[in-house]
Amino acid sequence: MNGHARLADIAAQAGVSEATVSRVLNGKPGVSAATRQSVMAALDLMGYERPPRLRQRSNGLVGLVTPELDNPIFPAFAQAIEKALTQHGYTPVLCTQLPGGAPEDEFTELLVDRGVSGIVFVSGLHADTTARMDRYTRLTDRGLPIVLVDGFNEHVDAPFISPDDRLAARLAVQHLVDLGHERIGMALGPRRFVPVIRKIEGYKQAMAELLGVSDADELVAHSLFSVEGGQAAAAQLLLRGCTGIVCASDLMALGAIRACRQQGLSVPGEVSVVGFDDSPLIAFTDPPLTTVRKPIGAMASAAVQTLLEEVNGAPAKHVELIFQPELVVRGSTGSGPLVNR
Repeated sequence: MNGHARLADIAAQAGVSEATVSRVLNGKPGVSAATRQSVMAALDLMGYERPPRLRQRSNGLVGLVTPELDNPIFPAFAQAIEKALTQHGYTPVLCTQLPGGAPEDEFTELLVDRGVSGIVFVSGLHADTTARMDRYTRLTDRGLPIVLVDGFNEHVDAPFISPDDRLAARLAVQHLVDLGHERIGMALGPRRFVPVIRKIEGYKQAMAELLGVSDADELVAHSLFSVEGGQAAAAQLLLRGCTGIVCASDLMALGAIRACRQQGLSVPGEVSVVGFDDSPLIAFTDPPLTTVRKPIGAMASAAVQTLLEEVNGAPAKHVELIFQPELVVRGSTGSGPLVNR
């Protein structure tokens, strides 16, 4: 295709004259930023390479390390963080951990070798109370800016971004108590994770204050953070007579609903189930899931802002920014068992 035909195509796509396209491509002045932008968009849309001088200079690479993307909350987080980084002119490098794949430390090494400006860790080993923290202190000692999302450790001198897990559990218990439930169980992932420990604290406190239950240990069931894990944990809680089940993730809540149905119990007719996260598509399950929403947008913005302040020379702060979750009531919760039925 000759150059003239290409100019004409781009001009038509951008809604400007060929002379304007030519000026933009040759980096000549006298073109408004908006017009320049629409010519670039037309180039991109039609699959043409941008001329080297017009390619956007990246401020640098920023690593983003996440767990496997099976749980829809992690891609949602990754997307929000990548969007914020791109808006600030940084290029995100996404490293997703797969079961049996490269461990977090290998990704970290790879990112450091690439000369990243900083790294955001989402639900990484920093959330695991049994993991060694020197993997992070080595990075901070070298002066590499890092931000850790979802998990807290007092020995790592870096900013942490967390939802208020204690409040999340309390909101769920309060909702079920308001509906008339008294046997309320909690289904969670392994007890070594910081968010799990905090949710149990919030749950026990709420059970004591709202229902006078001083020993709620038998109503706490641990399994894996997955649909199957939720199903296994809920099966135990149903045996213990629970009519309300609070889950530590939406996937676990879907498993809990499956466990109820397996036992011929209807949700929310006989058992009420509450999730946590409000991951994408959770409003469309059957029944639509009542859940405690994790404020992903606000957490992602804060993670990027905090990281970039440090990249731009602000001293590292050992601080935890805690974000408020909110209860979203949908169709998986209903009235508790009637008294003297």
